[in-house]
Amino acid sequence: MHWSARLTLLLVLSFVAGAAATSNPRAYTIQSTSCRAVDRVLNEEVNITIDYVDVNPTAEKSIIMVHGWPSLWSSWGYQIEEFKDEYRMIAIDVRGFGGSTHPADVQSSSTLADITGDLTCVLGHVGIQSAVCLGHDWGAEVCYEAARRRPDVFYALVGVTVPYMHSAGPFADSAQLAAVMPKLAYQVFFENHTTEAVAELNKDIRRSLRATLRTVNSTPPDSFLTSVNTYLGAYDNVTEIPPIPFFTSDDEDYFVERFSIQKFDHTLIFYTRGNRYGTWQSTQAQANYTIPQPVLSVLPLNDPVADWVFAAKYLKSAAFLPQLTTKTMEGAHWPHLEHPQVFNGILRAWLETLEYSLTPAQRVFSDEL
Repeated sequence: MHWSARLTLLLVLSFVAGAAATSNPRAYTIQSTSCRAVDRVLNEEVNITIDYVDVNPTAEKSIIMVHGWPSLWSSWGYQIEEFKDEYRMIAIDVRGFGGSTHPADVQSSSTLADITGDLTCVLGHVGIQSAVCLGHDWGAEVCYEAARRRPDVFYALVGVTVPYMHSAGPFADSAQLAAVMPKLAYQVFFENHTTEAVAELNKDIRRSLRATLRTVNSTPPDSFLTSVNTYLGAYDNVTEIPPIPFFTSDDEDYFVERFSIQKFDHTLIFYTRGNRYGTWQSTQAQANYTIPQPVLSVLPLNDPVADWVFAAKYLKSAAFLPQLTTKTMEGAHWPHLEHPQVFNGILRAWLETLEYSLTPAQRVFSDEL
């Protein structure tokens, strides 16, 4: 069956079946493993702990799921429920989030290469040789970098919301990015005033999460994300921010509980200049920006942060992704949570055709589980 016909059929069936089911995060046992990391301020190796859940460990095919900011492993609940009978699902808390620890240095000790090392550490710990990498937001960028660096492990990837932000051109800091996409101004605040940003976010964890995790039908104030001096200032006149619209009350409570373990202290790793420059510098040194594996990019059409379809064209992302499939869907920044039936239908159709697009070498990797 042709890709478009298959996708249409799956989407129709999903709507007939009703709303997508999500999993109860408290029903899963959080496991952990120790991984080696580098503290670049101390100039020494340290051990960090990465928390993860491992669902259906006897399945032949594996997917490792990587969240973005601010999020946790449990944000993949709809996908875990949809695919848990067919795939081994590994969902991690990224270093610095939830129960996953982090080197003392936040500014320069968590490049995308470092986090790639965490992924391979977890996969090695559970005995998985190869997997599809599924990432959202900054987690998508982790998956792109993981696939670029370790094609022997990550034989395909899915990037949700954010396109491939390759390092082929000159380094661009947050201010330069915000000049092109004004709603990225908050990243200048995170980069230049990291300590102050963390203090602002930690003041009320539930309020910080509610401010960020919004939908098309429950939008933040228009000025949200546009300041280089504050993150939550746009909500100053809002006494109580409504609950996170795509979570149950228990889902939200779980997020607050997990974020309360370390608060936001180590979560701004994606925004610091040291980590961004370190990622760019190490990729430039390798001078290889192409990802030959199959790639699915799912881009939302209503994200207040940026027009990601435009961004993908502006960055010429497709030039470095010879096996790219791009799909767009309704939704703000969290399409896999806002419209899980649609997202899961897109993902299922692509996964079903994935085997036919693999090279013989990639097929061997994906079968050696």
